[in-house]
Amino acid sequence: MSEQFDTWTKPADQSFADWIESRIARFKGRKYDWNALKFQADFDPKYRRAQMRYIGTGATGVASDANTIPAEHFTFSTMVLPSKCEGPLHVHDDVEEVFFVLKGSITLFLKDGDNYTETVLEERDVVSIPPGIYRGLLNHGEEESLMCVMLGTPKPQIPTYPDDHPLSKVKRN
Repeated sequence: MSEQFDTWTKPADQSFADWIESRIARFKGRKYDWNALKFQADFDPKYRRAQMRYIGTGATGVASDANTIPAEHFTFSTMVLPSKCEGPLHVHDDVEEVFFVLKGSITLFLKDGDNYTETVLEERDVVSIPPGIYRGLLNHGEEESLMCVMLGTPKPQIPTYPDDHPLSKVKRN
């Protein structure tokens, strides 16, 4: 029997149409949040990127966002990665992370112990990264890249960085 969530049951005081509308996050109602990971960009502008949240808040450290659909099993957002910017090498020990490239291309870096690999993801490529593997992104192109990002839990832990990475010493705001 599947687990039930409060948001799965239509409230008695709502019409079916209103309830379904509450489960829709429309693009016109969103804006890019350049502050979600601003502490990284403040450390080095090459880490500048923006998140647009749709389901839950993801793992950027944003505590809440009333403008999202509540996360029940996963989070879903889009991420803008400007030209020559990067998402630093980090790990999610608790959750699988998926990147789906909508626009542009990125170089994906993966590290697990002494194992290291990198590959280029282009438009409509997707990768599923298991928990416990370090991952990082670089937009090597001249145009911004746009990705969908999914994390396989409603409230992911904040990621950590390798001990030798400069961001491992930076305090979040």
